[in-house]
Amino acid sequence: MKIASIVGKKNTGKTSLTVKVISELTKRGYNVASIKHSHHSIEMDKENTDTWKHKQAGANLVVGVGSTTFFNARKEHDLNRILYLLKHFDNFDYVIIEGYKSYNYPKIITSPEVRDEYTIKEVDSFTIDDEGIRELADLIEQRGHDIVDTLFANNCGYNNGEVIAGDIRNGNLSVENLDDVCCYMSIDDKVVGLNRFVSDYLKQNILGIINTLNLDDYGVEDVKKIELIVPDSQSRPNKANKRTTVLINGKNLVINKFTMDIVTNSIAAMVNSLKTQEDVNSIDIEISGISDDNLIDAEIVLKTNGNDVKINEFTRGILKETIFAIISTLKTDDKISDIKIKVEE
Repeated sequence: MKIASIVGKKNTGKTSLTVKVISELTKRGYNVASIKHSHHSIEMDKENTDTWKHKQAGANLVVGVGSTTFFNARKEHDLNRILYLLKHFDNFDYVIIEGYKSYNYPKIITSPEVRDEYTIKEVDSFTIDDEGIRELADLIEQRGHDIVDTLFANNCGYNNGEVIAGDIRNGNLSVENLDDVCCYMSIDDKVVGLNRFVSDYLKQNILGIINTLNLDDYGVEDVKKIELIVPDSQSRPNKANKRTTVLINGKNLVINKFTMDIVTNSIAAMVNSLKTQEDVNSIDIEISGISDDNLIDAEIVLKTNGNDVKINEFTRGILKETIFAIISTLKTDDKISDIKIKVEE
């Protein structure tokens, strides 16, 4: 998803320019969303309609569904929150924003007074012709980018979203050179950046769990997009303070501390969810008999504090799939036939 904004002083043709840009991008076959910001109250409903009455009665969010769908929220939401939510609605190629001049997205300005470091072009919206609109759309294709905190390009030496966004705006870096981030996360309405490894790690873990579910019972045929909400998380998990050893096919796996902490926290979280014992000081997991990535006939043994843990077939399947997914994200060279993991205080 690429984002660009059109900003300027009042009565400088922002809306007419926004409409022309959306039209041009749509003609090019793109799926386009738009956001309009105003310092005044924007009412989506006419007085005395049913949905208007819902809001007057106190509903903080009213959804009207008919030939179209609209959302009318009482609260003004942060732009990044809105951009994140758009990812849930559809696979938008572009989001064109009118307004929000204080945000850090590529800006096309209609008046010189609003020029800042995020400006990529200044135009006269009253005199711009069709060729100018096409050139503007070309520029948005080249300089637009996703939510700033989701931008990573570690293979180019970048891991700071602001720096990456700046180089895209200045034409020094292409979106095509960015890491392929496949997961997006929001915690307490704040977008949290996930680099390629963490993004892939989460994806493989979730797919591992989903692989054990009977999706046909829910009418799911092809898994194209997964949305997960974890509500009311009251406390922040403790950082990993354990020693972990991972053996693949009998060989010790050497990985950095950041990656090992992720593995450790994932394993500990899975075992804690089984509620085996109040104080788990050590975890031993062994999966054997893996053949050509097939886990159906593979055996799994789980011990906590040196004692065998009895788990049912469904739970065994989830643990096998999830742990195999975890190890697979570490990009080991060998075909995996057995996995041994030990986590201890």
